[in-house]
Amino acid sequence: MMPDDALAAFEKCCGAWNWYHAMMQSRPFSSAEKIFEKSAAIFSGFSRQDWLEAFAHHPKIGDLDSLRTKFAGTGDWAGKEQSGIQRADFATLAQFAALNKEYEAKFGYIFIVCATGKTAHEMLQLLLNRLPNNPEKELRIAGGEQAKITDIRLGKLLVP
Repeated sequence: MMPDDALAAFEKCCGAWNWYHAMMQSRPFSSAEKIFEKSAAIFSGFSRQDWLEAFAHHPKIGDLDSLRTKFAGTGDWAGKEQSGIQRADFATLAQFAALNKEYEAKFGYIFIVCATGKTAHEMLQLLLNRLPNNPEKELRIAGGEQAKITDIRLGKLLVP
């Protein structure tokens, strides 16, 4: 894969500059396992700002309009990842909107969850469960969710 193509592919997996540039500097990888190991190692050194930058590259759970417009580059992946929310009823989406607003006001970033395979009600319950967390604990949880999302997306690069 050419460097520009690799950079674009890595950016699609995680939008944090420090992550995708470190991944680029580590190329070529000798195995798929090494790709995932490097990703985890980069995440282990992330600052709050790095996490916030990564989170900013995700649409809000349930914000279907932003999936189609602002996140067009990753919208296909994000749309599939959030497929459980696309079948939610209006009341669930309205509750998500209100709780997303509360979460963002409390923590300073959007609610991050690895939505793959989860229903709207499961994600809503996770949001409700995480709202009482203190900021440090929540950043660790959100970072773990970001890492899961990134791993899924890296896997998609490896198996087109």
